[in-house]
Amino acid sequence: MNFALSDEQVLLREAARGALSRHKTVEAAREALEDPRALPDLWPLAVEAGWPGLLIGEEHGGAGLDAFDALLVAEECGRVLAAVPLLGLLPATAILDAAGDSSLGAVAAGDLRPAYVPARPPSELEQGWTVQPRSGFARAEAPHASVEGAEVVLEGEVAFVPDAPGASLLVAIGEDRDGSPVAAAVSADAPGLSVDAVTRYDSTRSLGHVAFASARGRLLGVGADVLADAWYLAHALIAAESLGGVQTCLDVSVAYAKERFTFGRAIGSYQSIKHELTEILRQLENARGLQYYAGWARQSAPDEFPLAASAARSAAGHALDSAARSMINIHGGIGATWEHDAPLFFRRAQLSRRLLGGTEDATDRVAEQSLLAAAPA
Repeated sequence: MNFALSDEQVLLREAARGALSRHKTVEAAREALEDPRALPDLWPLAVEAGWPGLLIGEEHGGAGLDAFDALLVAEECGRVLAAVPLLGLLPATAILDAAGDSSLGAVAAGDLRPAYVPARPPSELEQGWTVQPRSGFARAEAPHASVEGAEVVLEGEVAFVPDAPGASLLVAIGEDRDGSPVAAAVSADAPGLSVDAVTRYDSTRSLGHVAFASARGRLLGVGADVLADAWYLAHALIAAESLGGVQTCLDVSVAYAKERFTFGRAIGSYQSIKHELTEILRQLENARGLQYYAGWARQSAPDEFPLAASAARSAAGHALDSAARSMINIHGGIGATWEHDAPLFFRRAQLSRRLLGGTEDATDRVAEQSLLAAAPA
């Protein structure tokens, strides 16, 4: 298979990079540590670029693209710590598109911003759908869902939902009495729905605790396979964002290693620095190959997408953690201060590796899928 980008994909990536360059997102991330209002509203930029419709079919006004293209945009956002709500948006649009929901035209046009309320598919160790808890390591049960005709009534809570604050529509997943997953589109102003905005580590990442108290929403007629696909798509998006951050950490560190001299030599000429930078490059290229494979698999080999997305998430999460730490180390004393961007990428790394089950959950999925594939029939 050939993972070389097509001309259209190169143009998409360059257009995303150019659009984001009009905003000083890294500087805004630093200012947001003191005042969250310093972050620019990048939703108009996303609408102008057509990103809300990336995964929506052309018949509904979208671009009709697939995960590979969406991951390229997410990677560019990660390079500059841009607070574009893709992590909540794109999995939600994937579910809405599969359901043929009536909101698709408004979503593709940017008039309606949905957010995905994530639920983890069952595994060999956990038979039910689970969600992120407010505290602790044990995952919580997905909201309880009762189907009443064309409506769904939801009861429960999902913590740390990406991009939930300010969303117009929440695409939530609950479990009915027999344990089957049910998807619902719940309006942000629906009675019984509340979103409590919260900030953790990374001020550029919008998060919210979402609570349903007999909240009603439209039933989305999709199966468990579509809902599982949304979970793994979210993992792939975090992986892509992380890769963008790794690339920036590497570029900035290499540039500094060339210009910073000690004992009459550039620090990049010392073996320890060379080895550290080479290791980051190795992790970057390894994770990028997995990301490209995940983007390809979602459309061309959907049975392989869960494993591919989990592997990409695991590799990219570890790579960003390592790259951010190396960026601080190579820059010495200045790298550990707020005068430098390194702590901002370190914060992004620490939050990204904990969202949606975390890097460890993705690694466990890789182990599970690999062991199942190797087990005798």
